[in-house]
Amino acid sequence: MVDYHAANQSYQYGPSSGGNGAGGGGSMGDYMAQEDDWDRDLLLDPAWEKQQRKTFTAWCNSHLRKAGTQIENIDEDFRDGLKLMLLLEVISGERLPKPERGKMRVHKINNVNKALDFIASKGVKLVSIGAEEIVDGNAKMTLGMIWTIILRFAIQDISVEETSAKEGLLLWCQRKTAPYKNVNVQNFHISWKDGLAFNALIHRHRPELIEYDKLRKDDPVTNLNNAFEVAEKYLDIPKMLDAEDIVNTARPDEKAIMTYVSSFYHAFSGAQKAETAANRICKVLAVNQENEHLMEDYERLASDLLEWIRRTIPWLEDRVPQKTIQEMQQKLEDFRDYRRVHKPPKVQEKCQLEINFNTLQTKLRLSNRPAFMPSEGRMVSDINNGWQHLEQAEKGYEEWLLNEIRRLERLDHLAEKFRQKASIHEAWTDGKEAMLKHRDYETATLSDIKALIRKHEAFESDLAAHQDRVEQIAAIAQELNELDYYDSHNVNTRCQKICDQWDALGSLTQSRREALEKTEKQLETIDQLHLEYAKRAAPFNNWMESAMEDLQDMFIVHTIEEIEGLISAHDQFKSTLPDADREREAILAIHKEAQRIAESNHIKLSGSNPYTTVTPQIINSKWEKVQQLVPKRDHALLEEQSKQQSNEHLRRQFASQANIVGPWIQTKMEEIGRISIEMNGTLEDQLNHLKRYERSIVDYKPNLDLLEQQHQLIQEALIFDNKHTNYTMEHIRVGWEQLLTTIARTINEVENQILTRDAKGISQEQMQEFRASFNHFDKKQTGSMDSDDFRALLISTGYSLGDAEFNRIMSVVDPNHSGLVTFQAFIDFMSRETTDTDTADQVIASFKVLAGDKNFITAEELRRELPPDQAEYCIARMAPYQGPDAVPGALDYKSFSTALYGESDL
Repeated sequence: MVDYHAANQSYQYGPSSGGNGAGGGGSMGDYMAQEDDWDRDLLLDPAWEKQQRKTFTAWCNSHLRKAGTQIENIDEDFRDGLKLMLLLEVISGERLPKPERGKMRVHKINNVNKALDFIASKGVKLVSIGAEEIVDGNAKMTLGMIWTIILRFAIQDISVEETSAKEGLLLWCQRKTAPYKNVNVQNFHISWKDGLAFNALIHRHRPELIEYDKLRKDDPVTNLNNAFEVAEKYLDIPKMLDAEDIVNTARPDEKAIMTYVSSFYHAFSGAQKAETAANRICKVLAVNQENEHLMEDYERLASDLLEWIRRTIPWLEDRVPQKTIQEMQQKLEDFRDYRRVHKPPKVQEKCQLEINFNTLQTKLRLSNRPAFMPSEGRMVSDINNGWQHLEQAEKGYEEWLLNEIRRLERLDHLAEKFRQKASIHEAWTDGKEAMLKHRDYETATLSDIKALIRKHEAFESDLAAHQDRVEQIAAIAQELNELDYYDSHNVNTRCQKICDQWDALGSLTQSRREALEKTEKQLETIDQLHLEYAKRAAPFNNWMESAMEDLQDMFIVHTIEEIEGLISAHDQFKSTLPDADREREAILAIHKEAQRIAESNHIKLSGSNPYTTVTPQIINSKWEKVQQLVPKRDHALLEEQSKQQSNEHLRRQFASQANIVGPWIQTKMEEIGRISIEMNGTLEDQLNHLKRYERSIVDYKPNLDLLEQQHQLIQEALIFDNKHTNYTMEHIRVGWEQLLTTIARTINEVENQILTRDAKGISQEQMQEFRASFNHFDKKQTGSMDSDDFRALLISTGYSLGDAEFNRIMSVVDPNHSGLVTFQAFIDFMSRETTDTDTADQVIASFKVLAGDKNFITAEELRRELPPDQAEYCIARMAPYQGPDAVPGALDYKSFSTALYGESDL
């Protein structure tokens, strides 16, 4: 910088960092036209001139002292132009042309002209001010010139709510002093005479410096001196006014007051900027803290839900059958508890998790933050994949349980049937091997031999009759093996023993027949009557045994048709009883005839019929047993018929309810689809309508509960099919869960639209216009549109689209490249295009203000400027500053700010 001092008084100084800078020209000419210009009157008021001299001199010195000099007489010390040029350099921060060193008048005029040209270059119109008047020491012109400089560099750039200059400074004073009693700032003259306004300004910004409540309105001199002294001592604002001059003047000079008050504005503007910066940072940090809390909640809920799914899927995929019906029924009951008790809360958790995720992404998008990316394995898609795996595992589990119970029931029935038939056969074979091995024919008489032969023939007939039972026993054992009966080993052992014994009986029978036939030639007679009895009694006895076995046979049916078939077969059996009774009478008649002949011929029979062990008493006893079993069988069949009729009633009852609930759910799903497309009224109206709709759906839940109760009765009755309806309980459950999820998601979409609208300042009319435009181009009415329809929509809203611009927009509204654009994506795009949000650069600028223009900030500065929790939040997350100007404890606020907004803002 050039030396502007007079001869023998040289000094050096650098460019000033103070002042208001050299802002561009503006409305200075207009403002000057509106002011009571200094040259309107031919002469200055003496009192005003005195005030202006003191005020302007003090104002100039407040800047000149930064260059190490000052002035004593305002109209004398600026005459050579040197200190005038120096003043302009200090307050503008710019260099002026090199001044001339000579002391002649022409040199002084040239220097003053350089200063006046610089002022004019800033858009200031100088009226009637010439260099000659300044050089000649014209007080009026000099004061006017200084006032022009003050206006341009100290007052013009003051702006409050789009007002400027005098009006902006006045509005600032009014706002700052509004809360104080006895202060009413309406102008820059008499409103300041009592000194309370000056004290109020200081107290508002530095309350520890002023005891405002002790000031009295009737003591203006004390008030003024107090304010002037405090400002000079603590605020570095030089005393520019005299209290007595202000009090003793009817109307203090407006320019002097404005000049002094502007010094207060600039003194406090730094604090105001710091407050604004701190507020911006607090707002950004509060958003970030809330978002981090939501992220932590999502991670925790997602982990819990995925862990539950991970534990549950192996349980549902475990298809290892149990050995007994009771164990399988317990598994079925556990599954029912899972469907009724354990799964429904998880369905709600999954739905709420998706809603929380969408809300979090909306908040991040609205606050210009990067999208939330959950940790590995906890994405919404991971949860959906896990849920699909769960439902796949669940899908066939209940059917498998019921089929397995049915299989075990059939196995138990077959096993009991095997045991009954095996016991009957084993009872029949008891002693047969010993009998067949007995060599009684060796010592028998001829008649005895003939009797033995006949007896053996009867046995062979009996043996042949038992062949069918042995085959039945083997077939049942084979079926038990094929159905994987848990006790197959014992069944096979017993069956093999029966078969081996049967083969042995066959061999022994053949051997005994050969032995009897060998001696048959020596036999002459045999009692034909006993033989005929034996031949007819044996099959009749077998028939009765089979009849008793059939009458006691267990049965399992699942439909009314099956039980009616059994009843019909039983009726057919009962129709054969009269013929059987006649056969019984005929067989008994043979025995009676033998007795009659023996008695009539005085023949003494030696014991029972040698050809058979089936006595008339046995026949009568078994016939009586058959007669007793028939009504018992009638009763059992009628009971089963009643049970199947009850099952049919349950089927029809369930079908009646299911045929109402199923279509109702389908209708509600279609209505929600229409509502989400046709939404009318305000978003709040739409939200209230959807919530009422949701309540109506929730209120329908008792119908589902009733259907679950009916389904429970059907399962307990082991009913496996229902021809009266196409809806299963599984279909109804899935439809109900989809219905609840769909209405919850639709409500969440509207809530997110409200968040977007409020955060972006979108009016209701704009939102309705967005919805109307979207619905118009949503040709298929699906709630989303393809790229061609979306291009047409953008063109209709005034966009002039090239391929590059359209591809850019599509990458924003369809980041997953699905080819579809949703309404939420559309309004997010429109809100970003029409509104502004805070950015990383704005946050960096705010931190820079708090840091005093440094490239780093300290923990002490953060704790001083921010609320405690947010200050500690920043300190914990800011990395140490590594720049060349770093000091111990310096923190890097730039990297912290860009991290808040993601790498895309770097």
